[in-house]
Amino acid sequence: MLNARWDYGAAVRLTRNVRNDGTFPGLDPGAPLVRRGSVGYVVDVGTFLQDQVIYSVNFLDEGRIVGCREEELIDADDPWTPSRFEFRDKVLAAKGLSINGAVLVPRQAVGEVVKVLRDAPGGVAYHVHFDVLAGRVLQISEDLLQPASAGAPAED
Repeated sequence: MLNARWDYGAAVRLTRNVRNDGTFPGLDPGAPLVRRGSVGYVVDVGTFLQDQVIYSVNFLDEGRIVGCREEELIDADDPWTPSRFEFRDKVLAAKGLSINGAVLVPRQAVGEVVKVLRDAPGGVAYHVHFDVLAGRVLQISEDLLQPASAGAPAED
């Protein structure tokens, strides 16, 4: 077998959201399975197409065993910065957002997260496209955003 980084029982953290690729029974393809940042334990190590190591990881909190590629995992105790929102989440501006004194985004304007920046100065920030700014993306700190609906993601 290829050189596996983790062995059975190792605690690992997921670095990307995992969705159903159609192989997880009982859920529609594309349905979310496990959120990035979740910690699980390696229960099996195998290969795919003889050139990729695949780890079966038991995410106890989610009650799911999911196949993960090596590049989707880090050691559970490696540094990790949780984020409140994820790629494609709908958000609202918590207050009016301005550049050089001109309000470009009014309070409660709807936006969509297009990138999560975990290493931004001052903490987590996001690239957000707001409906009111066609073709523009702004970098917004986490504290200036709120969930767009009651069904928004839970905090880490």
